[in-house]
Amino acid sequence: MTSSNRNNDRRQKSSAARLYAVQALFQMEASGQSASQVQREFEKWRIGVEIEGETMPEADEALFVRVLDDVVTWQGRIDQMTDRALVARWPIDRIDPVLRALFRAAGAELVAAKAPPRVVISEYVAVTRAFFPDGPETKLVNAVLDHMARDAQPDAMGDARA
Repeated sequence: MTSSNRNNDRRQKSSAARLYAVQALFQMEASGQSASQVQREFEKWRIGVEIEGETMPEADEALFVRVLDDVVTWQGRIDQMTDRALVARWPIDRIDPVLRALFRAAGAELVAAKAPPRVVISEYVAVTRAFFPDGPETKLVNAVLDHMARDAQPDAMGDARA
């Protein structure tokens, strides 16, 4: 496998991990299950598994687990960042649960600061398109995540405010 193919494979697995993380966070909220319960379910029954004749994508499972764990650890901080980025009359508890899960997953990566913020924004805008292919949500997500990134990592975003 060439270096280019390895990088592409790694990128695809990271993208899949982010998509699975959003789905898992949505499931946690909808069902009341713990992060560890949902994590086990995804690892056993979803990630890379064949479902109805179609094989689900492989994922960077370490990233998947890290995002879930970081959301649980920093949910209060992430939700506050999201609230500041949303219009005052739209607090996080009033938005679509898929978007809420997406903001939490992206927020966890922004707080952890393991990937460049512009990569995180780009990746989660792409995840948004998977859930809302024809809707205006991608513009909202891009704007909110940009604001959250400036809040979480002002230096990385070229922003002097802290």
